[in-house]
Amino acid sequence: EDPIAITKLNDFIFCPASIYFHGLFGDFQQVMYQTEKQINGKAAHTSIDTGGYSTSKNILQGISVYSERFGLYGKIDLYDCTTKTLTERKKKITKIYDGYIYQLFGQFFAMTEMGYQVEYLYLYSMDDNKKYSIDLPSQENPYYIDFTELIYDINNFILDDFTQDNAEKCKNCIYRNLCDRTLIDID
Repeated sequence: EDPIAITKLNDFIFCPASIYFHGLFGDFQQVMYQTEKQINGKAAHTSIDTGGYSTSKNILQGISVYSERFGLYGKIDLYDCTTKTLTERKKKITKIYDGYIYQLFGQFFAMTEMGYQVEYLYLYSMDDNKKYSIDLPSQENPYYIDFTELIYDINNFILDDFTQDNAEKCKNCIYRNLCDRTLIDID
């Protein structure tokens, strides 16, 4: 099985077909198909991606991580070595989506497999400077069970068998004009 990008966890929940279209386009001319929200979100991560968020030696930023157990790879946003806190930054959090939590879990498992101690998980909303504490994954945490099922679903997904049933997702999808499964009438 191919490793899964941690960012794809949220994308898969939104719409598995969107991963297919993203794979077709890759990074080719993103400005041609991304929405303003996506462009702003990517720009908000620039300080992490360039290592310019903090000069503190206790803050790891944008490091590559891999979880052999779950077959996940990606990059973290911030890890504070002193407080053992892992933080995923978002441009603006209006709702904590399951996919945000699963991305943080993927980063957590990768970090712990790589030998880091992670005691706290946070989602951080940059626009309004709010932090949201997320419980660590454990057998008792229902999100953990859903996380493992999500990994299974991604590894066993067959695009030809997929039918979208949520028109709101289609309405907010940047690929709706290309998708043969959209529930939105395209003019």
